[in-house]
Amino acid sequence: MRERPLSPHLSIYKPIPTMVMSIIHRLTGVALYGGTVLLAWWLLAAASGSAAFDTASSFFGSWFGRIVLFGYTWALLHHMIGGMRHLVWDTGRGLDKDTTTRMAWLTLAGSIVLTLLVWIAGYLVRG
Repeated sequence: MRERPLSPHLSIYKPIPTMVMSIIHRLTGVALYGGTVLLAWWLLAAASGSAAFDTASSFFGSWFGRIVLFGYTWALLHHMIGGMRHLVWDTGRGLDKDTTTRMAWLTLAGSIVLTLLVWIAGYLVRG
């Protein structure tokens, strides 16, 4: 029997920014499902009474809960900016190699900066 040729595998490809951002876009989409479950838990706890709300608040107020919320904020903003990048591409603009690479880096930088701004604003409002 003759050996069949193998398809190229990820191990031979050099990761490029657009590929990495595409993978991260998918991962943030999955992460948003988990974060939305936590958001629903918080809303149900708020509607269920003070004991349930205190439990949810103590989780979200803990160091671990804040890390989870920070990650959820970043995932939400990164996914949103990535979606806007895809929307631009759907118009046929920005498809050359230099522009796609620049947009990939801007997606990452923009999501980090916006996440920090949201959290700084939250802490300033909170007092």
